[in-house]
Amino acid sequence: MKGGRAAVVVLGAAAAAMLLVMVAPAAVQRMQDRMDHTARYPSGAAAKADRGGQAPGWLPDSATGVALLGSDRQGDRLIRATLPERALPAACTAGGPLGSVRLRAPWFPADTPQRATAHCGLYDVALVGDQLYGWQDAAVVAADRGAGRAADRSAGPVD
Repeated sequence: MKGGRAAVVVLGAAAAAMLLVMVAPAAVQRMQDRMDHTARYPSGAAAKADRGGQAPGWLPDSATGVALLGSDRQGDRLIRATLPERALPAACTAGGPLGSVRLRAPWFPADTPQRATAHCGLYDVALVGDQLYGWQDAAVVAADRGAGRAADRSAGPVD
């Protein structure tokens, strides 16, 4: 009888440990997202539908796995999205980076500024395979507003 109880206790502890291993990473990710102001969406359409979100208007509705990071400073942003078409949106134009990356996120590669080849709205962007990485620098946003061009950009000041 004693051996049976010990086995039940061991099996229960093992089950609890397995559950913890399965649930803990998601819980840690949610905590990290709250701390760094990250918002995640299943699609570009869902990201743009969230009026409290920071999704730029040029983001294709078909984009998947969208992650957005905004700072408490007006204008600094990061974005990552999968583009199934493996092509930049039509609204993007070729060109090297205009701003600096001031934010950090584990999902945003450090070498993105060296890979950036285009501008989408006020974002500098790099397309690596089907992964779009972009950033928006508050100084570029401020200069654009000062020049009066922000009205020409789609979806307001976070583009």
